[in-house]
Amino acid sequence: MSAPGAESSSPLRGSSVIGQIKKAGIRHVLSVPDLHTSAGLLRPISQDPDLNLIRVCKEDECFGIAAGLTYGNIRSMILVQFTGFLYAINAIRGIACEQQLPICFMIGMLGKEPGVRPTESRKFGLRIVEPMLDTLGIRHACIETDEDAAQISSLVDDAWRASRPVAILIGGRPEAK
Repeated sequence: MSAPGAESSSPLRGSSVIGQIKKAGIRHVLSVPDLHTSAGLLRPISQDPDLNLIRVCKEDECFGIAAGLTYGNIRSMILVQFTGFLYAINAIRGIACEQQLPICFMIGMLGKEPGVRPTESRKFGLRIVEPMLDTLGIRHACIETDEDAAQISSLVDDAWRASRPVAILIGGRPEAK
């Protein structure tokens, strides 16, 4: 079985993801350097005058900062690699889930095989991401193609409407276009 959007031949462009982030009213992006999204997302975000990149030392710090921004009714996006998601799981549980905050985060799925669902990956760390999100009750979607990217702004809007966290798995490595 292939991942959603995998049958499409349109690669994921960083500019499409950034456009959706902006469409969702996000102006602050919190991140630890992320190899999977560095060239296609992180670098263009750092150079975009409409976005404020907040660099942090550890992934769990992102969730505390994002929580503070939500109290000011300020939308942000967290950008971490799947290993950082796993590292920050207690902060996600305690801050995003138990406090029912609309914290939105993207998880770079470094090494995910194209067209393969994350739960069917050969990499154990990738296989457990979606089941962990399901256990936490966090709505999520896997973005692999440009067509998939169109979901991002509505997922963010839904998170804010329901005051619940949302996760966007970046399955395809975003191209720097």
